[in-house]
Amino acid sequence: MFQRHKTRIVNVGGVLIGGNNPVSVQTMTKTHTEDIDATVRQIRELEEAGCHIVRLAVPTIVSAKCLGIIKRQIKIPMVADIHFGHHLALEAIAQGVDKIRINPGNMKDKSKLEEVVMAAKDRGIPIRIGVNSGSVRGEGDNHEELTSLMVKTVLRYCEHFESLGFKDIVLSLKASDVPSTLAAYRSIATLCDYPLHLGVTAAGPPSLATIKSAIGIGGLLSEGIGDTLRVSYTGAPELEVKAGYEILEALGLYKRQGAELISCPTCGRCEIDLVNIVEKVRQRLPVDKKNLQIAIMGCVVNGPGEAREVDIGIAGGKGFGFLFKKGEKVRKIPEDRMVDELLEEITRMS
Repeated sequence: MFQRHKTRIVNVGGVLIGGNNPVSVQTMTKTHTEDIDATVRQIRELEEAGCHIVRLAVPTIVSAKCLGIIKRQIKIPMVADIHFGHHLALEAIAQGVDKIRINPGNMKDKSKLEEVVMAAKDRGIPIRIGVNSGSVRGEGDNHEELTSLMVKTVLRYCEHFESLGFKDIVLSLKASDVPSTLAAYRSIATLCDYPLHLGVTAAGPPSLATIKSAIGIGGLLSEGIGDTLRVSYTGAPELEVKAGYEILEALGLYKRQGAELISCPTCGRCEIDLVNIVEKVRQRLPVDKKNLQIAIMGCVVNGPGEAREVDIGIAGGKGFGFLFKKGEKVRKIPEDRMVDELLEEITRMS
């Protein structure tokens, strides 16, 4: 297990971020917030997907006034995403949100920002200071290296917030490219103990964003950096949640409750229709099988070893496969019986 970077604990509506608490998975609704029914419906779907915290865009006072109605109909903590208008943050706080996210690059009036900080302090809710590479530069900043500017900006705001007696702070320093994201988080992790919200911003469609997020978010988590995350997709938010869990699972930071299916990528040595077999097994896997590891491998190179290391598996040969259970070879199965017999054995396993 990775040695976690030690951070202070911040409570977001009952979800604890930081310290030794599990890395939480967040996403953001893609609906218009003032469309209350659609927003509630989407959040309930996200709850079913395992989302821990949900963030909502608040671009207008109308959307801000909808937050309380929405919050009363959902179960997970709600974060208001505020840009430009401090009055939107004040209304969101009055509506009972669990956290405010502000972008210093878009809220520069010191006195108005202090109003927001004091309102959050009075309500006992945290603030995420979230800088993005696309909005952190101001006039006169063009000469400064991006990572340095992002770190300097968030620390300046942290110092200001702390001077007001406000300490429930979460930080994010997101860039749209992975190297800048990694550099910014690595730097800030050496300079403070605020919990860190990880992400690669504007990462693109799922096919591209998955790779960028796995490298960026996964790379930081593997170094013990990060307390909560959001995978950013141009796509459905439930896919972001799923990808977030998959990153955590790949690092051993989350163990799924259902069965885990392992299969090889196939190559010229494979002499069974592995793709079709794996897909049929995946579709028919019993949902009540908890923490079960299943391997379906295409050839004799890694197949027997992988099949022995899991709870149950098949190592393929030419038109057949060997069934393994708990490390022992059980029997030879013809390819046309592989799916049915494997599923029968899985069903019998406790």
